[in-house]
Amino acid sequence: MRHNPPQSPLKACDAYGGVSRGDRPVAPTSRLSNQAGFTLIELLVVMVIIGLLVALVGPNVMGRAEKAKPQAARVQIENFASALEMFKLDVGRYPTEEEGLSVLRQAPSGVERWDGPYLRKQVPKDPWDRDYVYRRAGKDFEVLSYGADGATGGADVDADILSSE
Repeated sequence: MRHNPPQSPLKACDAYGGVSRGDRPVAPTSRLSNQAGFTLIELLVVMVIIGLLVALVGPNVMGRAEKAKPQAARVQIENFASALEMFKLDVGRYPTEEEGLSVLRQAPSGVERWDGPYLRKQVPKDPWDRDYVYRRAGKDFEVLSYGADGATGGADVDADILSSE
């Protein structure tokens, strides 16, 4: 008894690389059909989803950054107040308006008991990139930032931030 191996339904290749199955020809296989990839529609759907996320999350993040600036100014003003108190302990007085906050980093002329610098780095600008204002108020002092608008008064992020608050 002769044993014949089972025959595949694929019979022969045609001249173009296609394979015939019985009487039906099969389309030739291309190299691209075997490669994995994304269709244009899939890519567009992903782009739309990313765009929606940016549109929803972006304003919230930007709004929080603007709301954090007044708090950062308050912290810097508190640091100035501490440094000014240390200056007063050493020198016996607060700086004059002419000396300003720069005496917290550099010794003023004619002051013998200056034991600074009282700030680790140069005097910073406020979060809106403007100089802080230093004023003498009798025997006390005032350090302030005019807020986002840079003008006296205002509300919310435009409000003045004072060391006396």
